[in-house]
Order: sequence, then structure tokens, then C-alpha cells
Amino acid sequence: MQRSARAWGHYYFSPRWKFSTFVAYFNNRDVPEIGQFESPEWRFALQGIYYFHKTGYTLSTRMRTEFRHLRNKDDEYENVFRYRQQVKYMQPLNSKVLRSRVVYAVASDEIYLKSGAKVTGESFFDRNRFNIGAGYLFTDDIQLELTYCNEYLPRNSGNQTTNAASVTITFNNLIRNLQKKIKNSKPAEVKDEN
Repeated sequence: MQRSARAWGHYYFSPRWKFSTFVAYFNNRDVPEIGQFESPEWRFALQGIYYFHKTGYTLSTRMRTEFRHLRNKDDEYENVFRYRQQVKYMQPLNSKVLRSRVVYAVASDEIYLKSGAKVTGESFFDRNRFNIGAGYLFTDDIQLELTYCNEYLPRNSGNQTTNAASVTITFNNLIRNLQKKIKNSKPAEVKDEN
């Protein structure tokens, strides 16, 4: 089991390029019956996403570099650098474009490459993650996504495969939308002309 908190910052350089950064804390729980030890982690990342906007679908490629500072089973902290490359396809199902009240299909594939460490294993190729599912845009800034994930992890002790379901709720432009709502809810000032 894993719990995390993450703070993002985004910069929309152009309609095709989005640059982002985040800092996160992960509380990776101790599960002795599967040989997992408690491994808290701090993570910092820089990423860029390039969008290929086409009528009827959106294709994107994401490049992310992560610096991970995590505890191993000897209670020592190790630094791990990881690079992630993802290709993602989104297809609106009841419209030609992604917008409010649209249902869409989504599929993505991502590879992870990393530096070797005790806590993450010595192999350079860390994992491959494939996702497939569907989503719904409540508004242009709020969406819900339900996906199935198949993750393949090559390890020295034996390859592992993980299958999981994921529910993601995304709020875009949250601060800007809250500021607009607060500004619009204030009563208009009446000027006294006397």
C-alpha cells in the first residue's frame, strides 16, 4: 500500500508544450508477507509533455526525470535517478474534441529507466507500465478517469507482474477557478454620488 502527497507546478509554454515540476512524499507501507519493508520517500521531478492535437484524438509524449531519496531495508537513505518516457492516446467517444461532458477512451505505455540502488534493484530497465481505460470530463477543468494497469518489473530475484485498477480525479486550473468564483461572489460596490 502506498500513500502520497504531491505539489505540482505547471507552465503552458505553447498549445503543444507543457512543462511541469513537483515535489512529493510517499509513505510506502511495510507488508512483511510479501517481503516489502517500510520505505518512505521524497521525490522531485521535472517533466515536459508534447501534444499532437488532431481532430478526433490527442496523442502526447511525456518525458520525466525524477530524483528519488528513499530508505532501504538497512534504514539508510539512497538516491536514485529515474527517467520515464510515456506515449498516451486519448479518443473522445461522444464528440470530435475533448471538452466538457465528453466520455473518452485512453491508453498509454511507459518505460522506466533508473540508476542502480539496493532499495530499487540494480537493473537499468526498471519497468514497463501499460494503462487502458475511460474517462469523463465534467467540465474543461474537472475529469474522472478509471483505468486498468499492467506493470511488468524485471528483477534479479524473479520478474514481477502487477495488475491494478486506478481511479483518478483531476482538477486543472484550481487556483484560478477559485479566484474567479470568489471575485464573482463579491457584491458590487455602490458608489455614493452625493
